[in-house]
Amino acid sequence: MREVYSDRIKRAGKAFQKAEKLVIGAGAGLSSAAGIEYNGKRFTVSFKPFIEKYGMKDLYTSSFYPFRTQEEKWAYWARHISLNLFETPVQELYISLMEIVSSKDYFIITTNVEGQFTKAGVEKSRFFEVQGNYGYFQCAKGCHDKLYYNEQIVAQMLSETSDCRIPSSLVPKCPVCGGDMEVNLRKDNFFVQDSKWVTSESNYRKFISGTEGKSTVFLELGVGFNTPGIIRFPFETMVYNNSHAVLIRLNSDHLNGMPENLGSTISFSEDMTEVIMDIKLLAD
Repeated sequence: MREVYSDRIKRAGKAFQKAEKLVIGAGAGLSSAAGIEYNGKRFTVSFKPFIEKYGMKDLYTSSFYPFRTQEEKWAYWARHISLNLFETPVQELYISLMEIVSSKDYFIITTNVEGQFTKAGVEKSRFFEVQGNYGYFQCAKGCHDKLYYNEQIVAQMLSETSDCRIPSSLVPKCPVCGGDMEVNLRKDNFFVQDSKWVTSESNYRKFISGTEGKSTVFLELGVGFNTPGIIRFPFETMVYNNSHAVLIRLNSDHLNGMPENLGSTISFSEDMTEVIMDIKLLAD
């Protein structure tokens, strides 16, 4: 029988108080809980012309749409990037998370790409965006490992979009090979891992090594099974191998994990904002 909410919150609060190390793994469910929805009114209002022209259903599946031309593709992506990165301010849930970690020796790994942790003030040396970031372009074939910040060109694309197309003159081209460009998101083997990515990965591995044998909280937020090998499965393995570790899992759909970790896992399917605020009060 599952523990009542109050008992689970008390256990989570005690785990935070005791923890020498805090590792946060954040997935899409965190951004959804924070209000960054990829469907519903947020999508239908912002993408009405694209919905009418292409029959798009939501922001996730539409990102895989097989556009016939680069002009159409970049009209869509300019809107997508602008809405989810440049137009969306830092959300309160992310601010609350950063308040929780401020007094801890922490590290955050995320598969999210909307830049919310950066806006909330995360320390660069304690942060790893493993799947990329909407704010950068890369060569579509990964011919070199440099990324290109895109805020200015995205704004220009938006201002000059007509009938779901941008002018051909605005289609981004690789400055090295002359080929097409892509958003720096991990979707194929051409994903560019630049020097900052490599440094972040190294920092993460060093931090994880430092958790061995120490009282550690692994706080898993909205991580499902799209890419479980990045956060979900490694977190479960590390908790299994560390008798001083606790896994706190916040997930409305996928609570269950390794049965061997049952005694060291505290799970919540309740509203994520409420849970984080309650943990924050008890962890102070």
